[in-house]
Amino acid sequence: MKSNLFTTLAIVFGITVLSTTTAFSQGRGERKGPPEFSELLEKLDENEDGKLSESEVKGPLKDQFSEIDTDEDGFITEEEFKNAPKPQGRKRN
Repeated sequence: MKSNLFTTLAIVFGITVLSTTTAFSQGRGERKGPPEFSELLEKLDENEDGKLSESEVKGPLKDQFSEIDTDEDGFITEEEFKNAPKPQGRKRN
């Protein structure tokens, strides 16, 4: 009787560990798409004017600011963001 209980507990424990490990590993392979302009405004638009200035942005957006700001007014609007060149992924060796 004790050996059946031990076996059952070992199997349940093993299944739990396996399913938990599988669930976590599946989430890692998913890629998140680029942010929406509204998300960027929410996080970066300090003066809440509905546009992003070069001083408000960071990362790849800041690096490509002059390419994205097509009308050269010093701001990235939603239209300019939508028409921006897509960032290049890392090159594989």
